[in-house]
Amino acid sequence: MGYNQVESENRLLSKRRCLDVSSSLASSAFHEYVFHKASGAVTKQKPVGLDLLKHTPKDHPDFPLLQDALRISQNFLSSINEEIDPRRTAVTTPKGEARQLVKDGFLVEVSEGSRKLRHVFLFTDLLLCAKMKKTSVGRHQQYECKWYIPLADLTFQLLDDSDVLPHIQVLPEHEIEEMKTKISVIKSEIQKEKKALKGQSRNVERLRKKMNEQESWLLLHSPTIPFRIHNKHGKSYLFLLSSDYERSEWRESIQKLQRKDLQTCQLSSVELQVLTSSCFKLRTVHNIPVTSNKDDEETPGLYGFLHVIVHSAKGFKESANLYCTLEVDSYGYFVSKAKTRVFRDTTEPQWNEEFEIELEGSQCLRILCYEKCYDKTKLNKDDNEIVDIIMGKGQVQLDPQTVQSKNWHMDVIEMNGIKVEFSMKFTSRDLSLKRTPSKKQSGVFGVKISVVTKRERSKVPYIVRQCIEEVEKRGIDEVGIYRISGVATDIQALKAAFDTNSKDILVMLSDMDINAIAGTLKLYFRELPEPLLTDRLYPAFMEGIALSDPAAKENCMMHLLRSLPDPNLITFLSLLEHLKRVADNEPINKMSLHNLGTVFGPTLLRPSESEVTKGHITLATDIWSHDVMAQVQVLLYYLQHPPISFAELKRNTLYFSTDV
Repeated sequence: MGYNQVESENRLLSKRRCLDVSSSLASSAFHEYVFHKASGAVTKQKPVGLDLLKHTPKDHPDFPLLQDALRISQNFLSSINEEIDPRRTAVTTPKGEARQLVKDGFLVEVSEGSRKLRHVFLFTDLLLCAKMKKTSVGRHQQYECKWYIPLADLTFQLLDDSDVLPHIQVLPEHEIEEMKTKISVIKSEIQKEKKALKGQSRNVERLRKKMNEQESWLLLHSPTIPFRIHNKHGKSYLFLLSSDYERSEWRESIQKLQRKDLQTCQLSSVELQVLTSSCFKLRTVHNIPVTSNKDDEETPGLYGFLHVIVHSAKGFKESANLYCTLEVDSYGYFVSKAKTRVFRDTTEPQWNEEFEIELEGSQCLRILCYEKCYDKTKLNKDDNEIVDIIMGKGQVQLDPQTVQSKNWHMDVIEMNGIKVEFSMKFTSRDLSLKRTPSKKQSGVFGVKISVVTKRERSKVPYIVRQCIEEVEKRGIDEVGIYRISGVATDIQALKAAFDTNSKDILVMLSDMDINAIAGTLKLYFRELPEPLLTDRLYPAFMEGIALSDPAAKENCMMHLLRSLPDPNLITFLSLLEHLKRVADNEPINKMSLHNLGTVFGPTLLRPSESEVTKGHITLATDIWSHDVMAQVQVLLYYLQHPPISFAELKRNTLYFSTDV
């Protein structure tokens, strides 16, 4: 037998050996897959042949074949891991049936009169409400089941007269706003610590922990929309959500499962323990949705103003009274920001309405389309319960690259066969908060208040008097007046009419949506070349509101009012009395003095750009974080003060000057 033949046979034997190894490795991989599949998941184990390859010299004739065998094994396991969701999606019941997890998330439950954060799990046959157990350091986290309802026994019936609503603790909105401001301040402190060369990670961690506590508090106390579920055997449960979108999602998911032929089930204590234990592995939502849980690399969201035009909608099968609402995420939960007018008896509403929505770290825009219900018999006695029917809902991510271009970006949201067409563009807070003096001194917007009152020969600008009069005539009972955005195109039309002193102003005001009139008044004060309470006195207002002695604060705050120019002072006092009359109707319009202070404080006090750049703070975002709470507190001080008379103030000025 020649050398070449022997060498050829040796290579053949080597190939056979490696094919056997390859087969063995694949077989091992398969058995490994079967074993882990049986236990519920395929884990990414170290391939069997890795050690064999390590101990084979690279110049050995079997080495390339072993590499091939190992690659086959790795590819097999990799493909299996890709095909199977890395988490377990189901748990087997004692009867051998698969109980699938359909949806889970963190909800606020009202239990024994207080708010509790729960993790709720919707399975194919039941709804389970759990809370995270407190565990010692190093031990695995676990859930404790608070209650469960078989879906066969779950109903959503509305309240009747015999039902007693549990007392829901609702915090004043100013406390929510104050907490948001505190969180913003901590966020900016964290960023400064990171940028500073000497920034210690320990300090950053301390700030993160504090921010986590505050965001968790906000998440617990902000939701107000009730989501009730009932066990047909008598027990009821109440959750509070921040958005009608979430309530609709939970309700639809449950009702979809209930369309199947479900049987009621009774879990033994052992079965319940097994199911609750499995929740930890099955869950899809791992952390409560707060910023401090996100990686630093994740997008921080957008801060500023989003301009949205809701154009039209198509796809309705029958004529209806239709409107849309817009929501954006803020501090871990969604907030309703705007609402179109109701388009009557149509299958193709054409709104073409523009809104300016303030963003606070937002990453997502939601649009909900409703059919308006005018049947008073269907009204629920709970103020927060929406009786209008959701026809469709959808959402779009706010991609900074797309949104931040100067041009409008047109998009379509498809929802249940309905298509809503809209456009949007974004303005950063740095640009949108600038006070820009008007080049035309003939108008009223962007023109000094003293110039306008002198030209009009009035004590209070005509625009302020007319808007206040119309709001008190038609908007005093409007829910969210001054807080809900008006249609931007209507506001711009009113702005143009006032600027040109149009004869049609009174007709326009009587026909215009009241939120647009409220928005026009806010825009007028926002666009003044300097704040109504003046740039010169701004530092003194900030110092005065910080005084702890009540008598000293009273003297200082009243002296500051006396120091204002007469047109500014008289206009401010007129607005003050108007806002107090709005707050008198708080039970109906839901606008307290605190809410109105939050809306108008920054508008009346925020200094002009030239004053800002003189100080140590240069970014509008920094101003917003640090000064907005003080601006709100200044206005709130005067709103809560007994009536202030212009004549009385001026008399006191004479006494004050003689004392000096």
